[in-house]
Amino acid sequence: MNILSNLLSQPAQPTTSKRQRRGIEIKSPREIDIMRQSAKIVATVLKEITEYVQPGMTTADLDAYAEKRIREMGATPSFKGYHGFKGSICSSINNEVVHGIPSNKKVIRTGDVLKVDTGAFFQGFHGDSCITIAVGEVTPEAAKLIRVAEEALYKGIEQVKAGNYLLDLAGAIEDHVKANGFSIVEEFTGHGVGRNLHEEPSVFNFRTREMPNVKLRAGMTLAIEPILNEGSKHTRTLSDRWTAVTVDNSLSAQFEHTVLVTETGYEILTDRTKV
Repeated sequence: MNILSNLLSQPAQPTTSKRQRRGIEIKSPREIDIMRQSAKIVATVLKEITEYVQPGMTTADLDAYAEKRIREMGATPSFKGYHGFKGSICSSINNEVVHGIPSNKKVIRTGDVLKVDTGAFFQGFHGDSCITIAVGEVTPEAAKLIRVAEEALYKGIEQVKAGNYLLDLAGAIEDHVKANGFSIVEEFTGHGVGRNLHEEPSVFNFRTREMPNVKLRAGMTLAIEPILNEGSKHTRTLSDRWTAVTVDNSLSAQFEHTVLVTETGYEILTDRTKV
């Protein structure tokens, strides 16, 4: 889940772990084991939603399914009630960039580019992940946008290992996106994740000197989530105060994984191929 920077700076509870550095929590082996379980729940739900979604359903249908499955697996939805958000998923369609609120009035149609983002809170820790689904047959342009968004996520993840920096993964994402003619949304970033849904550091998807270029350390857990637009990178927020849309009505796509930094590389905790 992406969220505005002013919320990123307001964790749900203060952390006092002596393993912190610059406010970034390094997870213990026990905590990582719990996060593997919370992340597995998220991965399972998203994999099931990919198979469950059909034209004619509403985004409220998907939300109800996700909440039911998260609770059946012993967790609670991370998003529901978070700063007043009403759903267990963010469901954003076509030109909706992030934070789409599930609704029984929002019908999913063939050709839609559907983003589904969800999180699960299990034994004190969150998992967080997002997928973009091509509903039925989409246009070649939409198919390319979805493909490049997922590729960009993995380009970034490939740069994750202890000793590398956030700019290493941000640069890899930016280069791949721009080489394919798309833009990167800059108003929203990835983030640390763990006891709180949003923790330090901000995980950006483009080269910048406006955010700290943090050195990665083993035990960090990051939600990496590039958002690509077909046209302008700029967004605006609707009157519901949550849903962000592209300013030029162009399509948007997003993928996200919760990733553990290791000494030699990374572990994708929300890997849907392993559930």
